[in-house]
Amino acid sequence: MGERVTARSHDAGPASPEPDGSLLRIGGLVVELPAQDGAGGTVRVVDGVSFDVPAGSTVGLIGESGSGKTMTALAVIGLLPEGAVTGGELVWRGEDLLRPGADRRRVRGHEISMIFQDPLAALNPSLTIGRQVGEILRRDGRPRAEVRRAVIDLLDRAGVPDPAGRMRSYPHELSGGLRQRAMIALALAGDPSLLLADEPTTALDVTVQARILRLLRSIQQERGLAMLLVSHDLRVVAHVADQVVVMYAGRVAERGPASETLRRPAHPYTRALVASVPAVRTRTALAAPLPGAPATPANRPAACAFHPRCPLARDRCRVEAPVAREVEPGRWSACHFAEEVLDR
Repeated sequence: MGERVTARSHDAGPASPEPDGSLLRIGGLVVELPAQDGAGGTVRVVDGVSFDVPAGSTVGLIGESGSGKTMTALAVIGLLPEGAVTGGELVWRGEDLLRPGADRRRVRGHEISMIFQDPLAALNPSLTIGRQVGEILRRDGRPRAEVRRAVIDLLDRAGVPDPAGRMRSYPHELSGGLRQRAMIALALAGDPSLLLADEPTTALDVTVQARILRLLRSIQQERGLAMLLVSHDLRVVAHVADQVVVMYAGRVAERGPASETLRRPAHPYTRALVASVPAVRTRTALAAPLPGAPATPANRPAACAFHPRCPLARDRCRVEAPVAREVEPGRWSACHFAEEVLDR
């Protein structure tokens, strides 16, 4: 764990496989969706996003709502509308999944699986939990008895009590915590190498959140999985992530090792996020809410998208878009004054 996230600036060329243990390389990813204002056209909800997910590590993808985190994850697993991904690369084990002829169905659900934020919406309400988990296992032509044993084992590993009995339950018959555990079992059924976890604990109370996070960490270590954890909660990310990628208005603001990035941010937005959650730094500091409303891809300010909310903003920030650059070994920031932020 703890391998470096190899990042590239927005104007970097195509990513090529490197012998650094990376499973997934996202290079210059662009996602465009239809505008919601009725005027037609599209909105660029992910704009030139680049980062790597090393084997066996956890990368935390953080930012406020509307920053493009979930859209990035959905692009990776191929669940966006056809034609939504309009640029960039998604290189999985050396194969660009965006190239014509790439076998996305082979990868989705097997090599890459996703744990969704709302398991009640993601699970099929008309099928039992055992049936849904077993459907993935039956694709391999296993005998029914073997599938049943495997389902029970997966539910047990996901911390579902009485797995043999619970496999006959429907999603609405389970508590929120048990539904999320069932979703984890479903995600593990294909024996993936990468888990995409989209706000996996948001709808749960604090006690259940901690249990789910411990479970995910334990499963990850047991199986040697990589995980891309999408979250707006810095406390969650600080607890489990090896690397962090901070997104704002569809773009990457900063990326680097989690402990160092959250301790010494190199971007004003990251610094503001950390300051707004006192538990990330100290138990005694008062929270400092971020000023202003977050920008979204639909109303992204020109040049640096964060400049209307930034205490360091200057004329350059209003006319020149910053390019992500390496400001320390393994630390990348898209801020004109990153070194000044580091020294504060």
